[in-house]
Amino acid sequence: MFEADVQDVPQHSFTGDLPTKERVKQVIDAAHARYADHADGDVADYIPVLAQADPAWFGISMIDVFGGHYAAGDTELKFSIQSISKAFVFALVCEALGHERMHERIGVNNTGLPFNSVMALELNDGSPMNSMVNAGALATTALMAGGSPAEQWENIRSGLSAFAGRQLELDGEVYRSEMATNTRNKAIARLLESYGRITIDPLEVVDIYTRQCSLSVTAHDLAIMGATLADGGVNPVTGQKVIGAETARDTLALMASCGLYERSGEWLFEIGLPAKSGVAGGMVAISPGKGALGLYSPPLDRAGNSVRSQRVCAYLSKALGLNLFASSAHVKGTHV
Repeated sequence: MFEADVQDVPQHSFTGDLPTKERVKQVIDAAHARYADHADGDVADYIPVLAQADPAWFGISMIDVFGGHYAAGDTELKFSIQSISKAFVFALVCEALGHERMHERIGVNNTGLPFNSVMALELNDGSPMNSMVNAGALATTALMAGGSPAEQWENIRSGLSAFAGRQLELDGEVYRSEMATNTRNKAIARLLESYGRITIDPLEVVDIYTRQCSLSVTAHDLAIMGATLADGGVNPVTGQKVIGAETARDTLALMASCGLYERSGEWLFEIGLPAKSGVAGGMVAISPGKGALGLYSPPLDRAGNSVRSQRVCAYLSKALGLNLFASSAHVKGTHV
């Protein structure tokens, strides 16, 4: 699918550093121009306020691990972070609880089913499977440190703000719209409670989770958040250590295997980047040690992933040499 779409794109070496700053800027501008008129996909409407998004909105931002910034299009438009928050809340909770306990409590395997599947939970004896789907995200949110729901929420908001390098704010309109329609998440939370996976009030967990999904971000924010994971947990813009390098590694591994739901295998095969999408049209994709892309384009495919953003990632992965699994052949006889 994606390979055919980028056959004409010149390939940068996958081994080593990014191209020059001038070349990166040129490539990002070219990607924006190439896909600005791409019209596939539909804007999400099951959360009423999201249906108001203009399908033409389109922004690409990139932050490298030195804090360098590259942008094209609508990179300062605000939208709700939605499911992209799952990756960063996982990182915060994993940092607090540790690798082994997170693996035991939530799991790291792809369900192969839609992000809001109840069947996936029932088929696995109440195990949420991974933190990138709604069941696992609710169970992860319930594990956030805090003596009350208000403290848990503030710890999430401040933690995600540290990733972004600025204070993130709640979009009240999105929050109210989601709370009026999120009966499925309430049912999943109750089911998790019945399996003993949530030990606090499940409806309070849903409220906190809905708030985290309603945080307002830009494509630029997502690029900084992703670049923090690319740089071993240190925000390359502010210099703040948000999480440890091991937690950053664990988060990227989970995003690689589960970040695009049931399309994650195809995504990894074609593009080779840990990534996470959200139904408002945002996407973050990370190349460890190099940098991250923050993208915004509301039209989605049937799995809930931004169509335009996926194509941009395929283009930039090849043109900038970002693919996690690709390497260039070394010249024989140069090893020291």
